[in-house]
Amino acid sequence: MTQNCFYITTPIYYVNARPHLGHAYSTVMADIERRFHRMLGKETFFLTGTDEHGDKIVQAARDHGIEPKEYADRISAEFRAAWPLLGVEPDRFIRTTDPDHVETVRRVLSQVRDRGDIEFREYEGLYCFGCERFYLERELVDGRCPDHGTIPSLIREKNYFFLMSRYQDWLVEHILNNPGFITPERYRNEVLSFLREPLEDLCISRPTTRLSWGIPLPFDENFVTYVWFDALINYLTGIGYPNGERFERLWSVAEHIIAKDILKPHGIYWPTMLRSLGLAPPRRIHVHGYWRMGEQKMSKSLGNVVGPGELVSAFGVDATRYCLAREMVFGLDAGFSEESFRTRINAELANDLGNLVSRTLAMVVKYRGGAVPAPAGPEGVEAVLPKAVSSLIPAWKRDMEAFAVHRALQGISEVVNMANKVIDSSAPWVLARDPAKAETLDRVLYALLETLRILSILVHPVMPGSSARIRQALGLRDQEEPRLSDARWGLLSPTGRISPMPGLFPRIEVHTGEGGEAKQKRKKVNTMEERHQTPEGTQAENLIPIETFAQLDLRVAEILAAERIPNADRLLKLTVRCPEERTIVAGIAEFFAPEELIGRQVIVVANLKPVTLKGVTSQGMLLAAKDANGLHLSALSSPAVPGTRIK
Repeated sequence: MTQNCFYITTPIYYVNARPHLGHAYSTVMADIERRFHRMLGKETFFLTGTDEHGDKIVQAARDHGIEPKEYADRISAEFRAAWPLLGVEPDRFIRTTDPDHVETVRRVLSQVRDRGDIEFREYEGLYCFGCERFYLERELVDGRCPDHGTIPSLIREKNYFFLMSRYQDWLVEHILNNPGFITPERYRNEVLSFLREPLEDLCISRPTTRLSWGIPLPFDENFVTYVWFDALINYLTGIGYPNGERFERLWSVAEHIIAKDILKPHGIYWPTMLRSLGLAPPRRIHVHGYWRMGEQKMSKSLGNVVGPGELVSAFGVDATRYCLAREMVFGLDAGFSEESFRTRINAELANDLGNLVSRTLAMVVKYRGGAVPAPAGPEGVEAVLPKAVSSLIPAWKRDMEAFAVHRALQGISEVVNMANKVIDSSAPWVLARDPAKAETLDRVLYALLETLRILSILVHPVMPGSSARIRQALGLRDQEEPRLSDARWGLLSPTGRISPMPGLFPRIEVHTGEGGEAKQKRKKVNTMEERHQTPEGTQAENLIPIETFAQLDLRVAEILAAERIPNADRLLKLTVRCPEERTIVAGIAEFFAPEELIGRQVIVVANLKPVTLKGVTSQGMLLAAKDANGLHLSALSSPAVPGTRIK
């Protein structure tokens, strides 16, 4: 039963400041994954909400001249209002001030104490008020909090401690035996590295003489619960722990999405708390990186945040969701700029997918009166489409299950580009002039329509609104949500009627410094129906003789293995086949995780003189391009035999 269920959570967001891009990314990713699993026919439950207790909330409320509860109500309402703007549909929005959550926290505290896992003792430690936690000296950076850069205060007081150290060996064993428990792998390794040192017990209370805004301990009203011990329990409260029917079905399939700054509470505190309760840990914890503005992490404390409303106002709902999922490799940091979002929207949504949709529908309306041509086995240039789609679907499903949504969207983009090339090479506007080519025209149009139908299914988790519009234009109005089981070639009925749909993704002006006339010319070329005319190019500068280029031995290579090089943040050691095996050191670690490179084909310069970098001999160089959207590895439009020479 539980195998057909999916339970996804975001962190519950701290209400000391308003929602921003980082919150939006976590929440949109959870919504995308929930929609994907619902497409598989599963029962799904999606939980998000707000974390409302602790020192920082008291301080923020004081700064605004109001009581903590009033302040929490105000900011929590902003988070609740933000998610519909992004097309996010949680099943529950939980607050740590909700009565059922307060009751659950007190129940859990009593249960853990009854097991003998809570102890009262005096403690002296280094306390960061920004993090609301004690630090060990080895966790500090130059004596300062690694997140806030402040020097912690030395505090001595009596408190209650959760005997977390009792469960260290169990936790290490669980992580080793369940390699998918914390993903991506680098964060699993980070937790294991931390656990190589003896695990300290966790201070889980604050005296009311210092802090009263929290959940009182059920066994001592002179103390309130530490905010992390309180907050993590929301994942149980949200599905009716301990006796709720939903809890029985869903807890064993629980999956958490978190940012990397809260890995320790989720990767160490939470599993040990659950172990003390006699409960299994969540199935998986998915850890993503930071959004950065320039070289800085996007942070409310730095004042460099972008809000969900600003994103939607600038780019639209689906385009914002697409860029969030496409721009960040899950697990790595990503840079945010409005220009990079605009560029991606114009290139991949307006020019590619949007044009494919509008051109295809317009041609069916123009040449066939809106009637879907009868299905026919592809014979000409359109024959690449069913093959490409059948290859895309299993790869897309694997990527979505692995939270590699950026890679799933890349696969869709490749098929979109292929379909546009089919239009350019088959030239339906030419076929339509020759009655003898009517059958060929029908084959091409049907292949394009069927490609659109299947693509509308695959883009649904990321862009539900656009998916629905495409399906409506295809005459598919009888289903609220698509199912992945419908992504099979040949299901588009010839009895359907096609409606034209211009402007699925309007182009957004990009400030490139060119004049208005040049902008207008570029826009016209990118949106013309045939797209077989190309503006005259300009001659390249810095020309070299062809004999110089011929000296380069460019070859197709397949990446067999990839790993980080110690003490080299930017370097990866790659083992490639081209056709012999060789080692290449590449400075791409900022942009690609090792695990996502394995199996990819790239183009390498194969005849460079070997060079030793960080003790590793490199026998070649990868070709890549870098722009505002990041680093792009060179590749062919379709796979080739490793070692094939580029001519």
